[in-house]
Amino acid sequence: MVAFISAIWLLVRGYFAIRTRAVCWKREAQLLLVYICLIVVVRFTFCPFGKVDGQIQPLLFDPAQMFPPRINLVPLKYLLDYLIMGEAVLNTVGNTAMFIPIGIIWPAVFKRLDSHKKVIAAGVGFSLCIEILQLPFLDRVTDIDDLILNSLGFLMGYGIFLLMKKCRKK
Repeated sequence: MVAFISAIWLLVRGYFAIRTRAVCWKREAQLLLVYICLIVVVRFTFCPFGKVDGQIQPLLFDPAQMFPPRINLVPLKYLLDYLIMGEAVLNTVGNTAMFIPIGIIWPAVFKRLDSHKKVIAAGVGFSLCIEILQLPFLDRVTDIDDLILNSLGFLMGYGIFLLMKKCRKK
């Protein structure tokens, strides 16, 4: 999946460089930060952590077993269901921390995110897309807790962005 996203990224950036006949390296550096954020989210969301014989295992996709999809719409149902407290903490901190950089970088890079509503809609929308994309995979669960935690992380990042912006003006 990372190779696929990387190939698309390079094609799109190459297309824009050819079309404009120029490369703004500052803008490319900003977009590279966005790309890194996307790759990190994809890695942690779509690549299971369990290893077999030292190898990360691929996601299981079987169209015959896609239905009924694994969806949890009850907040805190699975979050408080961990047998080991460390796993619950890792899940909570991981889902939140993963989206903090996105909350900082996206409003800085994308000038169309010029209002609180647009920024929040982008963050929640991105998290929702991630959760929906997990639907066809057997070892993934589309979970309201993840949506809440990801959105909280994005909002924390956006708060940091606003503080940095305020400090910069002073």
